[in-house]
Amino acid sequence: MYQRELEIAIEAAREAGQGALRHWRTGLQPESKEDDSPVTRADREAEKRIAEILRHAFPNDGVLGEEGASRPGSTGRRWIIDPIDGTRDFVRGNPCWAVLIGFEDQGRVQAGVAFLPALGDLYTACRGQGAYCNGERIQVSAVSLASQAVLCVNGLNSLTRFPFAPGFLERLAPFWSVRSYGGCLDAMMVARGQADLWIEPAGKEWDFAPLQVIIEEAGGLFFNFDGGNRIDGGNCVACTPGLVRVAHGLLRRDGAPVLA
Repeated sequence: MYQRELEIAIEAAREAGQGALRHWRTGLQPESKEDDSPVTRADREAEKRIAEILRHAFPNDGVLGEEGASRPGSTGRRWIIDPIDGTRDFVRGNPCWAVLIGFEDQGRVQAGVAFLPALGDLYTACRGQGAYCNGERIQVSAVSLASQAVLCVNGLNSLTRFPFAPGFLERLAPFWSVRSYGGCLDAMMVARGQADLWIEPAGKEWDFAPLQVIIEEAGGLFFNFDGGNRIDGGNCVACTPGLVRVAHGLLRRDGAPVLA
């Protein structure tokens, strides 16, 4: 199921990503949105092109885009777009930015594409059909011990507002390695088995929609800080099945592990 939807999403992500890549190579001055996050002409052009491709292929589906290319649908299906995830990386010339497209049917994300043009990696997934990077099947690692795990934490400066913040840095000591490359890249490293646990304290539906299905189809777990499994939960954790207790321990004030 949803093969045509995935194919169209890939087409849209590639086209928008190549256009954004041309801007990235020449440089763009960002503007600031109301929440002080940056946006560029490349974001708007990419989202516009993605929305045009989706509208032509699926005229009755709804669209939710970060930069405003949104419309209601009549089918119970919705496309969720982040034209440039990681705009801060984009404007600083770092390669860790992505075009994200998620496809939702009846409230559940069924397919997703994460394209990192500057790195040349295309991640895709459909429910029940596995996850892929550049056409090759990917799988999360079998790591189950913190001492063997690569932990990725995005936005450490945003963690201070959570009840588990006191002592959080001390609870990172047992990990084999702690890294932070950026939300989408961290997530895809978990899906690919290059990292084992990802913590993201702040995100919207367009940040999480495709990443959720890719991670889960790669055999990983995706959940919110409150234990939910929602793309609109405002935050998320992704990990290998063997690290669920470890992940829950990081999110508790006392650091004690809990059952999933």
